[in-house]
Amino acid sequence: MSNKKSTHHWLAQRITAVLLIPLVIWLVYSIVDLVGSDYEQFTAWLSQPLNAIAMITFVMVGFYHATLGAQVITEDYVHHKCLKKLKLIIQKLFFFGASIVCIVSVLKIALV
Repeated sequence: MSNKKSTHHWLAQRITAVLLIPLVIWLVYSIVDLVGSDYEQFTAWLSQPLNAIAMITFVMVGFYHATLGAQVITEDYVHHKCLKKLKLIIQKLFFFGASIVCIVSVLKIALV
């Protein structure tokens, strides 16, 4: 990775980590508050616009942060050039697909 790309990658990891702090606090507080709730109460909670937006933001930032971290691990520990490239592509596709599934799920619950 070039020096400019490395700096961008490092900075992106730190920014996403900082963004995740309030989102994780919000999520933990919400989960504790929802303990004992049934499906209808949960869907009503997620249907509130602020909660839906926060959840989608959490998913997007969380998966992007995970993608960045997994990339660093692969670049550090996979030494075969072709295997490394293939693994990086598969990882990015996996995290992108998983984030899309999560976002669509949140929207499906929130917009019903």
